[in-house]
Amino acid sequence: MILVIEISGILAAYLLGAVPFGYILTKHFTGMNILESGSGNVGSTNVRRVAGKKVSLLTQILDMLKGMIPVGIFMLAGDSHSESFHPYYIYMLALAAIIGHDFSIFLRFRGGKGVNTTLGASVLIAPWAVVIAGLVYFLVKKLFKYVSPGSIALSLAMPVAEYIINGLSPTVYYLIICSALIIILHRKNIQRLLSGKENL
Repeated sequence: MILVIEISGILAAYLLGAVPFGYILTKHFTGMNILESGSGNVGSTNVRRVAGKKVSLLTQILDMLKGMIPVGIFMLAGDSHSESFHPYYIYMLALAAIIGHDFSIFLRFRGGKGVNTTLGASVLIAPWAVVIAGLVYFLVKKLFKYVSPGSIALSLAMPVAEYIINGLSPTVYYLIICSALIIILHRKNIQRLLSGKENL
């Protein structure tokens, strides 16, 4: 019975993560298909380019909630029965939501780069690491004037900060996986940065 609940929870987390709010909101407010506009990405950065700051901010909030909700529900509802679940189940839920955003079944497995959903999923698991990584993001973005270096720095800062604060733990390994996903999905940004052709 627990296995069925676990699998159902992971599937639900994936499907929630897969809801492409950037696509839906841009289509609603502008009539444009964000997959064919700007960088073609459904994340809040490309939404800002295509639909403006207000729609981008709403996308950012909803993308964070996609990661936060499944983790939060488990922490609230599953706490009294946590010993019955797989010890790493909370990380599985978080990663399911992140992967749903990155590779949405509703967009033929296209999606965003996972930064906001990763922050939402991780803030309840490793709050101080997320706060520190957020500060690193704003510092690097201000220094380089681009979003992508900030996002990459943020992804690297999370596992490092968690390791410094709490030592080596499953949470550090979870954050390393999150970091790897973000960096892999930013590979084109890295190429553009190196060639001096990155978008603001």
